[in-house]
Amino acid sequence: MANTNDRKHFERLMLKHLDASYNLALWLLRDASEAQDVVQVAYMKAFEHFSTFTGGNAAGWILTIVRNTAYNWLNKHKNNNNLISFEEALHSSQSTSPVTLYAMNPEEIVSAATSNAQIMELMESLSIDFREVLFLREIEGYSYKEISEITQVSKGTVMSRLSRARGQMRQLITEQERRKKTREL
Repeated sequence: MANTNDRKHFERLMLKHLDASYNLALWLLRDASEAQDVVQVAYMKAFEHFSTFTGGNAAGWILTIVRNTAYNWLNKHKNNNNLISFEEALHSSQSTSPVTLYAMNPEEIVSAATSNAQIMELMESLSIDFREVLFLREIEGYSYKEISEITQVSKGTVMSRLSRARGQMRQLITEQERRKKTREL
């Protein structure tokens, strides 16, 4: 059992990342009660193994535990839900999206989507790997290096996933805008 000083030290370092932990779990699991359960289990694990924390990036350390706990939960409860899907429309050589669309930066993506609810809806349609890196980079503001540490994949893989996630978001926004204009006619 940890002493009072360990508990206070843990709380001081880790509890400030509780919102980011919950948000990450929610983006991965897509269910509020499951996200709460995963965060609770992850924080219990983190407290149990707090003696192994050597300092440094507390957010990265706790988010890695939350992420791993969420993936373990997915593997146990939702088989194959974390596979990257192949979106034919996004990879087809007959895609109708303009090439300039792929030059959009994150700010342009956000401005093209008219509301936070729309952005969240579009992000939820992404595969778990893409949703995760897009959330960590664009919403939580972590660097590629920090995302690499949290997700335990190379920086190049993070950059690739982020690029593909942004590309899919651009495609989804374009399709949504095209449908909206068609309805207006």
